[in-house]
Amino acid sequence: MAAWTWRFEKADGAEVQPAVAPEEFTTQGDAESWIGEHWKELRDGGADQVRLFEDTTEIYGPMSLHAEDA
Repeated sequence: MAAWTWRFEKADGAEVQPAVAPEEFTTQGDAESWIGEHWKELRDGGADQVRLFEDTTEIYGPMSLHAEDA
């Protein structure tokens, strides 16, 4: 079974620890729902962007957590 995970980054691509601990997701939809619920807390905690991975494969990103960049 695939594991879906988020990587949390500063604007320069440096990895940062998330302000909200993510779960391990079994579907892409669950991972996307979670980011939709927590993106403001993550942004306010220091993450500027995220990348979504299925196991070790990057699915998309970077995706900005700043609404004005969306």
